Amino acid sequence: MLDVRERLLGSEPAEGCRCVHSFDGERLVVDAGDCPGGGLLAAEQHCRETVVEALRERDATVVSVETTGVERLYEGVSAAFLTAAGRFVERVAVHDERLAARAGQDPLGAAREATGRVDAVSDIAAETGLAELAAQVDGYERALTACEGPTVSRWRVEPTPPPTELCAARELETGGTVRRYGRDGPDRYQLTPTESGLGAEALSVLAAAYEQLAAGNIEGDDRAPARAVRAAVANRSGGGELPVERIARALAKHTRGHGVLSDLFADPAVSDVFVTAPATDNRVRVTVDDEMLVTNVRPTERAIEGLASRFRRESGRAFSRADPTLDATATVADRRVRVAGVTDPTSSGTAFAFRAQDRDIRTLPALVENGTLTPETAALLSLSVERGRALLVVGPRGAGKTTLLGALLWELPPAVRTVVIEDTPELPVGPLQEAGRDVQALLAGEAGAELSPAEALRTALRLGDGALAVGEVRGEEAGVLYEAMRVGANSEAVLGTIHGDGGKAVFERVVSDLGVPASSFGVTDLLVTLEHAPGGRRVRLVEEVVGDEPRFGALFERTGEGLAPTGRVARGNSRLVASLATPEESYATVRDRLDRRTRLLETLATRGETGGEQVTAAYARR
Repeated sequence: MLDVRERLLGSEPAEGCRCVHSFDGERLVVDAGDCPGGGLLAAEQHCRETVVEALRERDATVVSVETTGVERLYEGVSAAFLTAAGRFVERVAVHDERLAARAGQDPLGAAREATGRVDAVSDIAAETGLAELAAQVDGYERALTACEGPTVSRWRVEPTPPPTELCAARELETGGTVRRYGRDGPDRYQLTPTESGLGAEALSVLAAAYEQLAAGNIEGDDRAPARAVRAAVANRSGGGELPVERIARALAKHTRGHGVLSDLFADPAVSDVFVTAPATDNRVRVTVDDEMLVTNVRPTERAIEGLASRFRRESGRAFSRADPTLDATATVADRRVRVAGVTDPTSSGTAFAFRAQDRDIRTLPALVENGTLTPETAALLSLSVERGRALLVVGPRGAGKTTLLGALLWELPPAVRTVVIEDTPELPVGPLQEAGRDVQALLAGEAGAELSPAEALRTALRLGDGALAVGEVRGEEAGVLYEAMRVGANSEAVLGTIHGDGGKAVFERVVSDLGVPASSFGVTDLLVTLEHAPGGRRVRLVEEVVGDEPRFGALFERTGEGLAPTGRVARGNSRLVASLATPEESYATVRDRLDRRTRLLETLATRGETGGEQVTAAYARR
């Protein structure tokens, strides 16, 4: 295709650009592998001119530039700006050949010149959208911002930071860096993966190593990426040192791992990652310290397809148009992550929500240490679980219900057998077993050979007397659970989580929505309601169930001073505390035990002795 200046002015094609382009639907694909300008549209005017010329007679919603193992995607405003420049060149050429030639290389300058005129040129700049788009940006770094990534990656990262203040920065274990920008506008989470700093030769080796794996020339286990990189290095023609280990880590991340998702979860401050449909049109969002932030990361269609395929394979659960929801767990960057997915026709494309479980084992002393619980509240929960009461942990999604339930399991006497029922493994079954506890896990769900929740509960009741923990009470299993509690089928504590906001809301849900008789609900002894708060997750309310109606009596509630006792226990009016007494004990004796338990939990929290085995050992000495 002739260069715009050759067509308009009769000159030779522009020196310095050897980009080759083609169209794939609404996508303009530019191969800049042999171009000395590298297809850098923001910096190289001749490459920019080639793209604008290509867009003279055909629009594109995406401009993809590939060079030296890297793909840059110009989308959104950037693609619209280039397309508007192409339209402007095509239409303005008959009015002003010089301005048309300028617009190919310098559309921003041409737009400013055109809008200052009072003839047809000004109208064309407005009608093509070039004038409006040029007015929105300051320079080509902003006008032509690209999301980029190695061709081996299925993720694209926008490298240009936002025009706001840098607030914080930290290095990741993966070798990448995260920076937080804000102050003058919404905070932005800016990720720089380790491969973003690789030079052209290293990226070329990375691409060659990927081809070795894709062709099946390198087989084996997780060490195959390193062998592929070494083979690619041995075959290169250039010299000089290369960061071989760094290249191998990048290749492993994108072929054996979860791509840039691994970088996001390598940040210990990130608790959630959200991929919103349509995924390629939306930046990934993360939750950092309970605050939602927009990142500079976007998945490609291949990334979404790859994640869906991987989670189907690892979980053994269907995920398709016929079964458009997914609930599974995965290990990402050495963190256990819960995966929730939706796809067509439930959603306009595939979307994911990822939530990381705590790296550390959470016990009641640990929750006292981080301010989720007060020592007095923790003592009441501890003694209630130890003495076999029925307790529900209540709250919205993400409030920490599973974390608190896992902490309560450490309060069961070590000799007590426990059966744990979950649809997705999140409770600390492994650590409890490693600490010598007798814990049997059952998976309940609708996929594969798993039991339904109700069947799992019936199975649990046949596995021997002991404690029972239900990951989430939300369906037909509620009736089975409350019947078991009512007839005393379990000899120890019954623990569970449920969505709700306080006793009255939970009662309404259990009775009206889940079909449990109101009289059966009365066997619940205690409800602990959690909430989100600016400083993190915390307990808002602790209530006991009183009477058969039932009624709810607050034992602890949050005030302006924090989580405080209501005085019900101190006045001797607590039905729960009275029920905790053995035949040899009085109400006052139980209160003394609660005081001693409070001091123990406070001491463990103060000393930092909050691990599962530390707590178990401390309880054995009391």
